Amino acid sequence: MPKKYINIENLSISEDLYSFINNEAIPGTEISKDKFWKGLSKVSHELRLKNIELLRIRKKLQIDIDRWHLENYEKEFDLKEYKSYLEKIGYLKKEGANFQIKTENVDIEISSIAGPQLVVPIMNARYALNAANARWMSLYDSLYGTDIISSEESISERYDPERGLKVIEYTKKFLDKNFKLKNSSWKKIDKISIKDNKLELYTNKGLTELEDNHKYIGYRLDKEKLSAIILKNNNLHIEIIINPNAFSAKGDPAGISDIIIESAISTICDHEDSVAAVDSEDKIIGYRNWLGLMKKNLIAEFEKDGKKLRRKLNPNRNYISKNGKKESLHGRALLLNRNVGHLMTNSAVLLQDGSEIPEGILDAFITSLCAIHDLKNKNNSRYGSIYIVKPKQHGPDETAFTNLLFTKVEEILGLKKFTIKCGIMDEERRTTVNLKECIRTLENRVFFINTGFLDRTGDEMHTSMEAGPMIKKGDMKTSSWINAYENNNVDVGLNCGFSGVAQIGKGMWAMPDRMSEMMKQKISHLEAGANCAWVPSPTAAALHALHYHEINIFEKHGKLKKRERAKIDQLLSIPIVKNPNWSVEEINKEISNSAQTILGYVVRWIDQGIGCSKVPDINNVGLMEDRATLRISSQQITNWLYHGICSRKQVLEIMKKMAKVVDKQNSNDKLYQNMSPNYDRSIAFKTACELIFQGKDQPSGYTEPLLHLNRLIKKN
Repeated sequence: MPKKYINIENLSISEDLYSFINNEAIPGTEISKDKFWKGLSKVSHELRLKNIELLRIRKKLQIDIDRWHLENYEKEFDLKEYKSYLEKIGYLKKEGANFQIKTENVDIEISSIAGPQLVVPIMNARYALNAANARWMSLYDSLYGTDIISSEESISERYDPERGLKVIEYTKKFLDKNFKLKNSSWKKIDKISIKDNKLELYTNKGLTELEDNHKYIGYRLDKEKLSAIILKNNNLHIEIIINPNAFSAKGDPAGISDIIIESAISTICDHEDSVAAVDSEDKIIGYRNWLGLMKKNLIAEFEKDGKKLRRKLNPNRNYISKNGKKESLHGRALLLNRNVGHLMTNSAVLLQDGSEIPEGILDAFITSLCAIHDLKNKNNSRYGSIYIVKPKQHGPDETAFTNLLFTKVEEILGLKKFTIKCGIMDEERRTTVNLKECIRTLENRVFFINTGFLDRTGDEMHTSMEAGPMIKKGDMKTSSWINAYENNNVDVGLNCGFSGVAQIGKGMWAMPDRMSEMMKQKISHLEAGANCAWVPSPTAAALHALHYHEINIFEKHGKLKKRERAKIDQLLSIPIVKNPNWSVEEINKEISNSAQTILGYVVRWIDQGIGCSKVPDINNVGLMEDRATLRISSQQITNWLYHGICSRKQVLEIMKKMAKVVDKQNSNDKLYQNMSPNYDRSIAFKTACELIFQGKDQPSGYTEPLLHLNRLIKKN
């Protein structure tokens, strides 16, 4: 059905959005409807042309870089000449003097607690609540249900005593490693008690105590009986739950029934890569859930295993301190909000000339408006800040534009300057090579920088499309530019004074079912200096949190500050193979892997509006897919097609073959619509092919324009 619009203040506003803002978001903020709509109109019309100009510069720089590669294709690559050219066209900026960021009123979850960070699609209320509540997770449950605990029998609904004992054994090792006892082990503790607010730990040989008594924080009572003790290490809390009558305590002499781990310290509520929001109807779902989180009244009701369940935000966790005072620990992850970037527009609001509003401007206004409810009740930020992660920005001119936008929003909404903080996603090449100058433009707002391997690789491929055929996806992780990129992000962050003030983040673990492997590999993010790193689930957050007990990140920062900075020459090295000698079998295998993930993701995006999901790969390993994974996979095949590594016919045949595989993998989904054998009738199949065959012409290689267009066709 055609949308109905309300015409006010030189805007045409979708009726459903107008109603949501006026009746749900504004009441309780002390902002009048007139002020909001006038302000949105004024700022949107003021900044739209600047937004368009920034996108025009992106396009011009890409044309200039393409021209240089075409003119120098036959020559041996001259890095000095290439770098000089990038400076000449304004792609590479001159780096200014050293400085320290000035961001103030930052919550401790950002400044001084290092730990896992969740990213959750804001359009799913249940997932959003689970992510917010993942601040505290059961370590017993998180271990028991994953491949970290090995056993001969597969995991089933029936309790496996062998697995249970292995969980207890694992947790005792964790305690011995991070909460050491004097001349004893947690395995030998058979009684825990509190006397005069002091912790008493008993073995069969008598009383023992923590080597470091500062790690004991307090305790909790239930009907005058000790129910938990609270310990702290590297600014992270754990609660040892004591309930001898619980089923899970049967194998524990001290009556320990669980260990609750402080897990997801912060959570990004995502309006971008992990959602499929193409119109006002979709945007309102996300905005409404964000508003509910800010008001602390979001509720999700659903059915699971025949039972009706209800989710809401967890309360704070009360306890008695070792000084005998009543205290509490914050019960939820600090919630951040990822807006969209500068590229896309949305039909939810039309401007005076009939054009769609830049979606990033709309997001900034509405998510900040919703967050005003939290500024009053301080259920989320206790320091009175609004945290917006801004993705897909290209260089310091675009980060400066974000600063300008946030300033305008603050003025309209009556917020103190720099209330809105900004997280910079370092996922575009022009931002990486100018990161210090990007941070400078947001020196009073920046609270976060984060690397994103997938988007960053997609942009690497698109920017250097004319340079030659790209190396295989798997080889990207060991290429010189990627190592320099990861190091540069940390080096620049530390150089600009992030340690103890802001987050330096690392990317996502994409295999939610492979926790054993995650525990072996993801500790490298801490070794590299990340004081937050992305995880795909609350369970993964609980397990990854164990890494932060092992390594004191802020001590690690002190050591990393002394190393030599990553070199710009390494950052600008291009991952191409001038004369590849791959066999047809190798090429087909690589294309098949990418084609399968593209189709597996796109079919859910287009047909069901699912923006992020666990998609089985060609080997049926579940991988978390979002638009970043789609960008790298589509750009790789586009690049190989363009340079003649494969043919259009070859790719199309593989796409059809993989569509059958994806159809089979989704055979148990009642809502799923097959792409084969009627490929021409499948909008999803058509979209997946367009992302490859039209990939060179997509702005920065982004997938959003084609996804949004075809999702709208599907919806209508």
